[in-house]
Amino acid sequence: MARAKARNKPIVEIYTDGACSGNPGPGGWAAILRYGDYEKEISGYEESTTNNRMELTAALMALRELNQPCRVKLHSDSSYLVNAFKHKWLENWTKNNWKNSAGNDVSNPDLWQALLAENERHDIEWIKVKGHADNEDNIRCDKMAVNEIKRRQ
Repeated sequence: MARAKARNKPIVEIYTDGACSGNPGPGGWAAILRYGDYEKEISGYEESTTNNRMELTAALMALRELNQPCRVKLHSDSSYLVNAFKHKWLENWTKNNWKNSAGNDVSNPDLWQALLAENERHDIEWIKVKGHADNEDNIRCDKMAVNEIKRRQ
């Protein structure tokens, strides 16, 4: 029964990227969401941030755009983001009170916790794409994220 419900969920493709001018520095994030023939672009800016924070924010903001639980194919060039879900880093971090394998505090726990909540709400396939290479949607997201920074400098 649960499997049938999962099959009936809308399938959404999401492409995300984050950018930072300096690390830390001003940053931008962007996402493209597709459902059937419908496409939506979203993007944003933070005055002082890091590249990893922008990568996570792009994914989080895109997932928050979905008004119902969906099957999601989320494409990102961030190994940090994709591997945290694919290689169960998040499971270990939560078990270890947000400490990594070296015993250090995990960066961006606020974003990770919010992403975990979205991961529970949706059936997400985390897909790593090669950054700034041959993926048109990744290139588009990168330009959008960089433009968020340029517009404010």
